[in-house]
Amino acid sequence: MPTKSSDLHGNAPDQSHVVLLLIDLINDYDYLGGDKLLEQTRLMVEPILKLKQQARQAGVPVIYVNDNFGHWQSDFKKVLNHCLAKDALGCKITHQLQPEADDYFVLKPKHSGFFSTSLEILLNYLQAKLLVLTGIAGDSCVLFTANDAYMRDYELLIPQDCVASQDASENQRTLQLMQRILKADIRPAGEINFKHLKSA
Repeated sequence: MPTKSSDLHGNAPDQSHVVLLLIDLINDYDYLGGDKLLEQTRLMVEPILKLKQQARQAGVPVIYVNDNFGHWQSDFKKVLNHCLAKDALGCKITHQLQPEADDYFVLKPKHSGFFSTSLEILLNYLQAKLLVLTGIAGDSCVLFTANDAYMRDYELLIPQDCVASQDASENQRTLQLMQRILKADIRPAGEINFKHLKSA
């Protein structure tokens, strides 16, 4: 039987049992309810930026898992440039949260980051066991990704101040659901220590 290659066709990824996922944060908010979601997302930009900075300092890989918004001929760079355009509703947040050159990215066609994407293959190469999920919307794409991660036996840490939905109360109910059913840790971002998580 062939053995698993030690790299991804020459592009050897990091190895870390802890990984940070940013879900749908490269976004134009140009859809029904997008203005409400944008308002809620603004509240979590600062904690996500701090969390990402801490992850990078600890050597924790950062993966952007992003919707293709139905643009099947787009790559991630085109999606990013579209959301950075001055006339895009989410241009300011996209500018703040855009990926670094060495971050990973996965485009998804549906709600879950695992559905018809390369995310699971990448996580296997990274040897990930614990996924820190952040992003939007908590009651749809974050929830669907968390469900699929749980069914694949990943541990979940979903900081409550780094997930947003159109409705704040619905977002809180979803967080409690993920805590109860998916055994997710929903401590705030300020209580997360990536160096400690990596050494655990």
